[in-house]
Amino acid sequence: QVQLVESGGGLVQAGGSLRLSCAASGRTFSSYAMGWFRQAPGKEREFVAAISSGGSSTHYADSVKGRFTISRDNAKNTQYLQMDSLKPEDTAVYYCAAAVTSFIVTTRSAYKSWGQGTQVTVSS
Repeated sequence: QVQLVESGGGLVQAGGSLRLSCAASGRTFSSYAMGWFRQAPGKEREFVAAISSGGSSTHYADSVKGRFTISRDNAKNTQYLQMDSLKPEDTAVYYCAAAVTSFIVTTRSAYKSWGQGTQVTVSS
């Protein structure tokens, strides 16, 4: 079981940017795909973005496509989520997750390990 720790959340004005990081423990980080999910108050946790184990493939939710960029550095056991042109509706707790496979998956059940979450608040 890999342990994940997110950082980089905070308060930002609409139109601004934030970069989330997720540090993973263990030596098998490069073996599995990674993803980001988010959960707003009163709503279910939803898929945001995913990246394959080697980093060559990415996939985004329609709501963030063109504004968010997922990346990973396997040498540092870290994945990132660059969030630009933020909107108030992006306000949520963002979670880092490690998948059970090396290829991209978007369903929550396909992710075996989760971070504790980091709050992102976008003011209008």
